[in-house]
Amino acid sequence: MSQKRIYLASRSPRRRELLTQMGVRYDMLLLREATGRKQDVDETPIAGEKPADYIQRIAIAKAQLGWQHVIQRNLPRNAVLGADTTVTLAGEIFGKPTSPLHARQILTRLSGQTHQVMTSVALCYQGKITHAISLSSVRFKKLTDAEISAYIATGECMDKAGGYAIQGRGAVFISHLSGSYSGVMGLPIYETATLLQPYLYPTTP
Repeated sequence: MSQKRIYLASRSPRRRELLTQMGVRYDMLLLREATGRKQDVDETPIAGEKPADYIQRIAIAKAQLGWQHVIQRNLPRNAVLGADTTVTLAGEIFGKPTSPLHARQILTRLSGQTHQVMTSVALCYQGKITHAISLSSVRFKKLTDAEISAYIATGECMDKAGGYAIQGRGAVFISHLSGSYSGVMGLPIYETATLLQPYLYPTTP
């Protein structure tokens, strides 16, 4: 394991869990992300913005803002990792539900369909950015109103892109997955490891 550390510019417990799984040593930078509060990074899509461009823009913004915090707070100059995940169907971007009604609308839209989950990861170090995108396809079974209601009642859907958690009860909705399980969770292990490798394990000249 490398002794170098990184900063994670995210509050997501899933991303923390996956970094720990990878053996990456990290500290958190607590950016404001909660819905209903003033966020450090405005995650509103720009009109006509493609999903891949959207998540790349947000992940880079989080990493860059994290690096600014490192400089402003005079913290150790470790690399900052930012990430963003979105669910998309037919070009429409589905973020985190803003209410139980919104969650119902999203899950009804995804029911019986194959949607895409995109996660972008960005690393900022010494002001320079590297980034990558993971793309996965997820097929939902046809959901009944009762299944949707029962799932919403658990509260699990409310802080998840697309209104479900693959690592939680939402997994029972998924009939097929093509791509990265960890990417759907919120931090694709392969792409993240590839970004971190030059920083954590630099090649000696």
